Amino acid sequence: MHTFTIKTRRSQECIDITDELVDIIKKSCISDGICHVYVPHATAAIIINENADPNIQTDFINVLNKVFPSHSGYLHDRIDNNAQSHMIASCLGPSETIPISNGKLQLGTWQAIMLVELDGPRPSRKIHVQIIPAT
Repeated sequence: MHTFTIKTRRSQECIDITDELVDIIKKSCISDGICHVYVPHATAAIIINENADPNIQTDFINVLNKVFPSHSGYLHDRIDNNAQSHMIASCLGPSETIPISNGKLQLGTWQAIMLVELDGPRPSRKIHVQIIPAT
């Protein structure tokens, strides 16, 4: 298992972590298998989406905020005012699993793996990566 951290800068943002994963795979010397990426935080998520156009990331956050409006009478907001972040993170999910072939992530041409920050900024978000060899 490999763990690295990301500092987030905004309350909500998508951060491309693909390059970090590529480095971990290279260091693992595993040619074929799977890469499992997991974020152990209840107000963050891992997604795969386009990164060539940063407007996609902005549109993505804007749509999430329309589907899950902030301050909509969530009971959890009485505690720490971040219920929206919990709801979105639960729907997006904390992990992704990507095949590895010939030492490379098998992503589509426009795909990238991203951390979605939903309750930032945070000084440190952990990301756990497990590279599992093919048998």
